[in-house]
Amino acid sequence: MGELSTFTVIPPSRLMLGRRRIYSKDNYCDARNIRRILAEAIPIHAANADEIRYLWNYYRGNQPALYRTKEVRPEICNRIVENHAQECVNFKIGYQLSDPVQYISRAGQDNEEDSEQIKNLNDLMFAEDKASSDHDLFEWECICGVGYRIVLPDEPYDWEVGTAPFKMHVLEPMNTFVVYSPEYDHRPLCGVYITKDTEGQPIYSVYTPVEFFKVVGDVIVEQRVHILGSIPIIEYDLNNARMGVFESVLPILDAMNAIESNRLDGIEQTVQSLMKFVNCDVTQDDFVAMLQLGAVKVTAVDGMQGDVEILHNDLDQGQTQVTKDDLYQAFVNITGMPNRSSGSASSDTGAAVLLRDGWTLAESHAKSYELQFKKAERDFLRVVLKICSAAKNENIHLRVRDIDIAFNRRNYDNILTKSQVLTTMLATEKIHPLLAFQACGLFTDPEAAYLMSVEYLAEHEQEPQLDDGTVALAMESAAGQPELNV
Repeated sequence: MGELSTFTVIPPSRLMLGRRRIYSKDNYCDARNIRRILAEAIPIHAANADEIRYLWNYYRGNQPALYRTKEVRPEICNRIVENHAQECVNFKIGYQLSDPVQYISRAGQDNEEDSEQIKNLNDLMFAEDKASSDHDLFEWECICGVGYRIVLPDEPYDWEVGTAPFKMHVLEPMNTFVVYSPEYDHRPLCGVYITKDTEGQPIYSVYTPVEFFKVVGDVIVEQRVHILGSIPIIEYDLNNARMGVFESVLPILDAMNAIESNRLDGIEQTVQSLMKFVNCDVTQDDFVAMLQLGAVKVTAVDGMQGDVEILHNDLDQGQTQVTKDDLYQAFVNITGMPNRSSGSASSDTGAAVLLRDGWTLAESHAKSYELQFKKAERDFLRVVLKICSAAKNENIHLRVRDIDIAFNRRNYDNILTKSQVLTTMLATEKIHPLLAFQACGLFTDPEAAYLMSVEYLAEHEQEPQLDDGTVALAMESAAGQPELNV
């Protein structure tokens, strides 16, 4: 954790092409080759870790603009940082994880046993505060393109009534990596977490699907078997390139910082303009006295016409703003963020506003992130289900294929049109109602909404319906009853 608090000088913009995936020359990992695998993987991880630290510091505001210099009038050198990198990451997290990730049954409510067990699984995740863990994990993904989570069985001292039989933690990407097989499937061979002892020597905690190793230097100091059946360190990729959300626009962000810094320099240099003396004999003491008096006395030299001028060249703020607006528009387009500074028109429809302001692009990016997240989340579930099935106090016996992962983002844009599509499709007898729920785009989990609606409809159809005559007779009968005094 000490590495996270470092605040080092950031060099100018670097070429960032995503984090490198680490492959081994072997398709297995055990005591015979673990030291060789570590020796081959550590240099690649070190290069990744260096880039991750750069992006982490950039996200915190430690950006190249803070170290800019000027050759002309170096005393006027403003260093302005507009931290759009943090703006981008915060938007992605808030949009992607507006509500906690939930597990739902792929079989729906037809399988009551699976539905009940998945409800228990969601309760366990709530007890372990998985929502905040997902937030921290996705934050790392947005910053550097990768995130790591570890899940392990509870130790005896971790046990508590009402909690889950497992514990999960988000690991720092600069201290964690996963090694993959060179075969076509690229299955993970081992997950490694790096710590340091009191003398600063690295300690490598290595998990394979069946064993745990602790390696100090070049010596295996601990080796034991575990029953998880999978690697408990799971790597989450934001995309195939393993790039952060603002990594591809670093030059644009640096250019906007440079523009804003130079604009402030231009204003300050106009206020503190230089004075030009023409055919005037002015000493340094005379100039200081002039500044104190606020007046200038001009003495011509050899009868020549003397003059005093102020040297200034005002920066065209209008043209500068046009350039900055163009860079910001490129930034929001590339990163898939909505543009809140766009204009409006009275004739705009809901769909036109979504397209113009970039919300449709933001939604397409979010769906892409979902696919990558679900792929790693299933590996996480394999470990969790293995621990739950072995726990004595838990009755959860699910398979990964029984569980679907739902991102419950607020989907309220263009809601009137979606509601009209739903009611129109439900009004026709030639379309199955489930297709209407799926096609309207109104629900984040259309199958769950459909099953809930079916159950609600069945309950109300069973209630006795009174016609007008029955209602009138019941009211007349009630009116003839004697009034009770309480």
